[in-house]
Amino acid sequence: MYVGGTEKNIAAAFKEAKEESAVLVFDEVDSFLADRTQAQRSWEVTQVNEMLVQMENFDGVFIATTNLMENLDAASLRRFDLKLEFDYLQAKQAWKMFIAYAKELDLPADDSFKNRVESLKYLTPGDFAAVKRQSRFNPIKSLEDFVERLEAEVAVKNIEKSNVMGFVNA
Repeated sequence: MYVGGTEKNIAAAFKEAKEESAVLVFDEVDSFLADRTQAQRSWEVTQVNEMLVQMENFDGVFIATTNLMENLDAASLRRFDLKLEFDYLQAKQAWKMFIAYAKELDLPADDSFKNRVESLKYLTPGDFAAVKRQSRFNPIKSLEDFVERLEAEVAVKNIEKSNVMGFVNA
């Protein structure tokens, strides 16, 4: 709300994590570590600067996630001890997850959709979670319906721009 408020909140998060010996997680960290060369306002720069200083001085475990790796400030990358990429599900993983979610959704699981599920490219655990959440409003009626919803989740992705990464500073 006020200039400097975000910087104070960032510092407070790191301070609290240190005091509590807690793991600090910033989801969608690209919001806080945007490339400063693209900044249009001074607060955009000071926010990134504060985040970088806090990361540099933090002794604990700091985890950051983003789907927009290319938008991160270059200086932030060297502050992560580990950089992990989480790729799309492999065919067997997708099928195993399909069976598990079918059980959760009280759908009778069988192998009739195995090839279709295993052939879905760019499928993630988040796609399954999204379909399950949708079922609260529009219940899934069958395995066919479940597969079609997963296919729809994959269809709306902009695969060329997708770059899923997670970072750990330990």
